[in-house]
Amino acid sequence: MKITPAQQQRILIVDDHPIFRKGIAMLLEHEHDIIICGEAETAAEALGLVERHEFELVIADISLKDINGIELVKSLKVLKPHLPVLVLSMHDESLYAERALRAGARGYLMKQAPPDQVVAAIRHVLGGELYLSAAANLLMLNSFVTGRDSSSKSSVEKLSDRELEIFELLGQGRGTSMIAHDLRLSVKTVEAHRSHIKTKLGIHTAPELVRAAVEWVTRRTGGGD
Repeated sequence: MKITPAQQQRILIVDDHPIFRKGIAMLLEHEHDIIICGEAETAAEALGLVERHEFELVIADISLKDINGIELVKSLKVLKPHLPVLVLSMHDESLYAERALRAGARGYLMKQAPPDQVVAAIRHVLGGELYLSAAANLLMLNSFVTGRDSSSKSSVEKLSDRELEIFELLGQGRGTSMIAHDLRLSVKTVEAHRSHIKTKLGIHTAPELVRAAVEWVTRRTGGGD
């Protein structure tokens, strides 16, 4: 049966890597009922597009040029409560999948997943279902069954979404003023978050905080993006 443009599922891709956006478009070009009809590099661009156009799904990364994808999900939830979001990211699902779902995303998948799994995730979320990889599902199920509480979480897991975002930016070499500018926060607010992060991580000085952040980012990225 021939699919008309009106029957196609309209998707917005939010990712700061043009090559990745093109890759997703190529992956979906043979899915005749799905069409990529919007691309954005930043959360601000994405929110503007969602305000002006209708989409059936947003595919978003965690790492963007302004705020991170978790904050974007929260903003999209306020702007368009029924618009589903699938987070597709390099960031470890063991730390970010649950955060993304709590923020309002309908699915989380890592970028290294096989192409057929990416398509399956897109179709599950478009169909109104939640989607997580088998590993993430097992992790969250184990957490539920064992009743893991905050006392059993690692120090970084205890950080709030905003604190984790600032910790990661510190690890990328950004200073307080730059973080405040990028996140549209006051310097005083960022300094307060830094203080909370130090307390939760058992760190006493600013240099120790930056060193811990750099080491954490390096471990998670394997030294690259």
